[in-house]
Amino acid sequence: MTQRERMDKGLIYDPGDSDIMTEQTGYLDLLYDFNDTRPSEGEKRQALLKKMFGSIGEGCYIEPPLRANWAGKNVYMGDYCYANFNLTLVDDAPIYIGNKVMFGPNVTVATANHPIDPELRERMLQYNKEVRIGNNVWIGTGVIIVPGVTIGDNSVIGAGSIVTKDIPADVVAYGNPCRVIRKISQHDREFFYKNERIDWENLGL
Repeated sequence: MTQRERMDKGLIYDPGDSDIMTEQTGYLDLLYDFNDTRPSEGEKRQALLKKMFGSIGEGCYIEPPLRANWAGKNVYMGDYCYANFNLTLVDDAPIYIGNKVMFGPNVTVATANHPIDPELRERMLQYNKEVRIGNNVWIGTGVIIVPGVTIGDNSVIGAGSIVTKDIPADVVAYGNPCRVIRKISQHDREFFYKNERIDWENLGL
C-alpha cells in the first residue's frame, strides 16, 4: 500500500512522502496566487477557488489570507458561505461544509493528527479524520475544531471555543472544551443582543 493510499484510508502514514509532497505543492501554488490577489480581483479569486477546492458552491466569499494544507483540495463547501480573515483549513482529510456557514476571523478546522506514541511522532507520522459542519452554522472568532468532529445544522459556536466532540443541531455551544450551553429558542427570535429587540417589521424580510 502506498503512503497516499494509507493517507486516503485514514491510516498512519508519512506526509513527507515524495509523491504526496509533489502533488501538494501544485495546490499550494494556487493558494499562493489566491492570497496574492487584490481586493478588486473578485472574479480571479472565484476562479482560483474553483480550481483549489474539492467543490465550492454559489456566492461563497473567503477573505484572504486563507491557509490550507492542500489549498482546499479536500474541502467541499456549499452555497453562500463566508469566511473572514485567516481561516485555516488543515485539509489532509475531507472537510464538509454546508450552505450559509459563517466563519469569524482566525478559525482553524483541523483534520490532521499525530500518534501519541513517541517513536511514531519522532518519525513525523500522522493520520487524518474528516470534519463535518452542517448548514447555517456560525463559527465564532478564534474557534478551533479538532479532527473527527461533526457540528449540526443551525448551531452557533462561541468565540474562542475548542471543539473536541460532536455538537448537535440548533444549539449555542462554547467553552474549552466546547459544550452545549442551551438550545436556540423563541427568545432568540425576539432579542438579538441582551435586551435589544429584533425589529422584524423593519428588516424587509
